[in-house]
Amino acid sequence: MAGAPHTVHTRRGATATLPCVLRALPHNYRVKWSKVEPANYGESIIIITNGLYHKNYGPLSPRVRLRHSHRYDASLTISHVALEDEGRYRCQLVNGLEDESVSLTLHLEGVVFPYQPSSGRYKLNYPDAKRACEQQDSRLATYQQLYKAWTEGLDWCNAGWVLDGTVHYPIINSREPCGGRLLLPGVRTYGARDKQKDRFDAFCFTSALQGHVYFIRGHLNFKEAAQACRNHGAAMAKVGQLYSAWKFSQLDRCDGGWLEDGSVRFPITTPRQRCGGLPHPGVHSFGFPSKDRRIYGTYCFVED
Repeated sequence: MAGAPHTVHTRRGATATLPCVLRALPHNYRVKWSKVEPANYGESIIIITNGLYHKNYGPLSPRVRLRHSHRYDASLTISHVALEDEGRYRCQLVNGLEDESVSLTLHLEGVVFPYQPSSGRYKLNYPDAKRACEQQDSRLATYQQLYKAWTEGLDWCNAGWVLDGTVHYPIINSREPCGGRLLLPGVRTYGARDKQKDRFDAFCFTSALQGHVYFIRGHLNFKEAAQACRNHGAAMAKVGQLYSAWKFSQLDRCDGGWLEDGSVRFPITTPRQRCGGLPHPGVHSFGFPSKDRRIYGTYCFVED
């Protein structure tokens, strides 16, 4: 079996093909595609075929098909790629005597961001963190996604949950309040924690948008901001949508704007003196001001 390249890069909403080509067609063979699920140490079957007929299984079922560009082609095509599709897949030739398999990784391009709710720091147990990310058009980041974000410059003092139920925080500049100056830079870990009792922040991951984010000027309170977006046939942007627009569409504005969760943020791709004086690109936050304040505009999201 041939399956190179072993990592396929894609974005949310795209169509991705995981290559798997058979070298021979043994008598009574079957091909089984599955997704490796590290959380429960198992695999979820996606599709089984004998070359003539196939059967789809599980939540991916409506979005997967076999490419079949020739008789040896057992490649898997996933349409409308979703955040939860990232991970490791296995194409297995089952012929009763010698099973063969090839493993491939589907990697989504995206951005990791730290998240805490309006109630403050370290308020989320694991189910809360999972839900909080999903409410912001994202999902809990994997450890690998957090590590990659650290290599790209993510430096954050608050510890947060990741998808496998462990807790970490990424540090580039060692400093006193963040474990001290003597510890080396890196993704520091608290290890696996009690998913119900222990409370931290969350690290969320999002990818490309099927739509766009734009800013409406004004001195609006939260309720007026929501109405301003609705008047344009849009909705207030979620935090993940603003990060996605910053990452993939280079959204760059000096103006603080309300978001759906009640926070006020602004995205900067080109740092400049009269724009908060912040040295690094990123989505910057004013926290969660009183919803009655009439100082800010709003960021809206409209689907394509």
